[in-house]
Amino acid sequence: MPSGARGVFVDVPGAGCSLDGIWYETPTPARGGVVLAHGNTMNLAVGAPRFLPPALVPLGFDCLAYNRRSHDILSTRDSRVPVGGAFQTAAADAEDTAAAAAFMAARAHPAPILIGHSNGGMLTAAFASGRGDLSAVVLLSAHRGGRDILAVSCAAGHLAGPDLDRVTAEARRLVAAGRGDELMLLSGWWYVTSAGSFVDRLENTPDLLESAAGITCPVLFVVGDQEPPDIYPAHDFAAAAAGPCDVVIVDDCDHFYRGREDTVAGIVAEWLDTVIPSNSQAKGDS
Repeated sequence: MPSGARGVFVDVPGAGCSLDGIWYETPTPARGGVVLAHGNTMNLAVGAPRFLPPALVPLGFDCLAYNRRSHDILSTRDSRVPVGGAFQTAAADAEDTAAAAAFMAARAHPAPILIGHSNGGMLTAAFASGRGDLSAVVLLSAHRGGRDILAVSCAAGHLAGPDLDRVTAEARRLVAAGRGDELMLLSGWWYVTSAGSFVDRLENTPDLLESAAGITCPVLFVVGDQEPPDIYPAHDFAAAAAGPCDVVIVDDCDHFYRGREDTVAGIVAEWLDTVIPSNSQAKGDS
């Protein structure tokens, strides 16, 4: 990474446990603070939370990349108890998003910029809806969420794939029997989940387009041209948003931005540089 984007590990106080974070601090007075939320079963060291700080710190943005408790598919931390994305719930993810925003407020950024990729984008939109204390939101391939997201994802070959009905019935049976933490194999990405998490995703996933109606701050929605719009509805979101929303479709680009990281970083950096006043502009200097 460039010298202007060297990060240090930090603890982000959360609900019941501290979350892991990497803090990137600009050497000049900051013009804003950015919270970077990873995608489903990813983490703070891959994807957008990794490639965006080198582009944003030189522009004067402090950045926090952080792990939700649902990072990675399966992990262990301070015991042999399994944790990770296989056990994620919408409620825990919402708590972790709020914890990251509170961390930024404690670092003198009470009106942060929120950036989220994929599931992190859907969660970011849900958190931003109805709030008036955010400077901007950047959604990177945020998925549609909602109660039908499992059916749509399975139709695309993810999660349970063609076995949605069978897996749903088994997950509900296990939850009813008090065995919600029991792991289940899935035929598509992300391959392993717990029965309780699967049912929670069916019932409690926030709806991206419903969230849009409550977001008044400027929004940038970036999506790759290889991503199906029924799952990543950038233009529908822009139409539903209460505030201004710019949509950028990146050519020759998949969901993970492989080989297009620099392009996406440039798009986000240029947009923020335009939307967020510089320190001199904020002071009214010429």
